Amino acid sequence: MPADRVALVTGAARGQGAAITARLLQDGFAVAACDLLADDVADTVAALGTDRALAVSLDVTSAEQWGSAVTRVVEHFGGVTTLVNNAGVLHRASLSEETADGFEGSWRVNCLGPFLGIQAALPHLRDVDNAAIVNTCSTGAIRPFPHHSAYGSSKWALRGLTQVAAVELAPAGIRVNSVFPGPVETPMLDGATQTRLAAQALMKRIGKPMEIADAVAFLVSEHATFITGSELIVDGGQSLQSG
Repeated sequence: MPADRVALVTGAARGQGAAITARLLQDGFAVAACDLLADDVADTVAALGTDRALAVSLDVTSAEQWGSAVTRVVEHFGGVTTLVNNAGVLHRASLSEETADGFEGSWRVNCLGPFLGIQAALPHLRDVDNAAIVNTCSTGAIRPFPHHSAYGSSKWALRGLTQVAAVELAPAGIRVNSVFPGPVETPMLDGATQTRLAAQALMKRIGKPMEIADAVAFLVSEHATFITGSELIVDGGQSLQSG
């Protein structure tokens, strides 16, 4: 029998994506855990010990791979009801040292990837009740951080894409929202950076992956059926700080 709720989660090999996968499984979803790190995501899914999770190799910058991934998920689980565009890259460089390749690479993963995902999943999302999309933005799309021109601008673009998609897809009953994590304990931040950011934080700590996953789980749930175009900030107050 097809699963009633099927989520496709990108960047699911570790960190936030792995936490989102685990959290949605707890809520009764079947989950396709997708990542460019094919071996790592396979290990993550194997450790979950359930046939309701499927590991899928996916380069989010490839329209062809998106098409293949969605087809595989639909064939395996019977449909797609939920898309979580969580994959992202953090790239730092000053304006004078940034390169065209570095800048474009950030945009391709952080903004083009979610766009291609929405396009690939859209035919299936139109066919289900309470279809939902959640994009992982960043506090870098709320306030500027030095040496983040590629990352910050790509996340600002994703913020805009989310808003446009919310308006365009609302008549079809597809909700599109975003989460804005602050610093989180994931491999994206090295240990020294985590320690420094925790010391500067209002709450004297940084976030945990499951705290982001809980926010995503709410936005895709039946408790959020009248919420679209929302920007849920999960940052321990980072965006309130002036420095």
